[in-house]
Amino acid sequence: MKRKVSVFWFRRDLRLNDNCGFSKALQGQHNVLPLFIFDKDILTECPENDSRVTFLHQTVAQLKTELIALGSDLLVRHGQPLAVLKNLQDEYDLQHIISNRDYEPYAQDRDAQIQVFCQEQQIGFHQFKDQVICETNQIVKGDGSPYVVYTPYSKKWMALVDSLDGLTEYDHKPYQDNLCATVPEPLLSLDAMGFVTGDHKVLPCDLTHEMIRNYSAKRNFPAQSKGTSKLSPHLRFGTISIRHAVRSAKKHQDITFLKELIWREFFMQILWHFPHTTTQSFKPAYDRIEWRNDQNEFDLWCQGKTGYPLVDAGMRELNQTGYMHNRVRMVVASFLCKHLLIDWRWGESYFAKTLLDFELSSNVGNWQWAAGSGVDAAPYFRIFNPTTQIDKFDAQHQYLDRWVSERHSVVYPAPIVDHKIARERCLLTYKKALDRL
Repeated sequence: MKRKVSVFWFRRDLRLNDNCGFSKALQGQHNVLPLFIFDKDILTECPENDSRVTFLHQTVAQLKTELIALGSDLLVRHGQPLAVLKNLQDEYDLQHIISNRDYEPYAQDRDAQIQVFCQEQQIGFHQFKDQVICETNQIVKGDGSPYVVYTPYSKKWMALVDSLDGLTEYDHKPYQDNLCATVPEPLLSLDAMGFVTGDHKVLPCDLTHEMIRNYSAKRNFPAQSKGTSKLSPHLRFGTISIRHAVRSAKKHQDITFLKELIWREFFMQILWHFPHTTTQSFKPAYDRIEWRNDQNEFDLWCQGKTGYPLVDAGMRELNQTGYMHNRVRMVVASFLCKHLLIDWRWGESYFAKTLLDFELSSNVGNWQWAAGSGVDAAPYFRIFNPTTQIDKFDAQHQYLDRWVSERHSVVYPAPIVDHKIARERCLLTYKKALDRL
């Protein structure tokens, strides 16, 4: 007779502590079998040396070790989720499949298939809120429509958050005896899945009082090694809960840090309400822009060889580390869309391949913001000057010295385009598109 179990499916929540769905699963009637799936449908888009896959594998290994110490194990599978769950049904009498919600278009389609399978097999399928504080339709206008401007959304978010149970800390320890006692399996290797160890490392995040206290003053200066939290990849993979991050921000009373966390949720609910924005402009008129899309210029931008030191520094930092400071992200994105008139989707795709903290909603949202085509976007005629941005945010050239040390030598390229000419060209191109009937 097959063993009756509930499966907890770890996805973007790779931790035991403060994991809503995991804690809820352990409080159920049946022993809980932990599961993680390396999703082939996602991994096929990744290069063999993708550092995010390496971090994911390392994190899964740590999670597996922690569960073995509790007398259980983490089943690790490589395949399409529906096929994996069907195979698991052959081994166990599945009573429930439990997970935390994921809001991206692919995840919604995947989970809809799982829901149908569970209904057909009379298996309970339960999902919990864990990745966000406020989700989908929790914060909407009076008429039920979504907010498409950040400021009123953030005000309502902050007004609601204290009245919700959104900051609850979920403790699994009182219920961990309900884990399935299993004989541990060897961990599937990177090589077995067709990957090798990546070169870039996900850095530990910093949520100390010192960092949060100084965040407002230091966050815009890319040379500041302790000016930002390095939190974003950890939120992306769920190695730290969003509730912990928000509790930390509120404890140290830094509204600027808290607002950055709200931006993340704002973009997530935008993508959930408007999934077409992954490939289309939120403002349809912006899809009429006649982009130049010069491949050679795009390649020089990717390589950090534009002749604009701040742009080049940012791209080199990205290529060599998988990180790029947020202030610099705005500058390089504006430069691609406005100076070079290259479609924001080209830049979004490149960032998606290279950023350690890539998250679809934030990536699309911020690129559309830079292009002027998205929600809450700056007016199209606001164009970052990549030279004066140095004076404001890297006046001592510490960041430039680190990444573009040769900028004063003959080997450094001349500017790929003149700023004044590029600005005028951009304004004319945008105006032509937006004035068209």
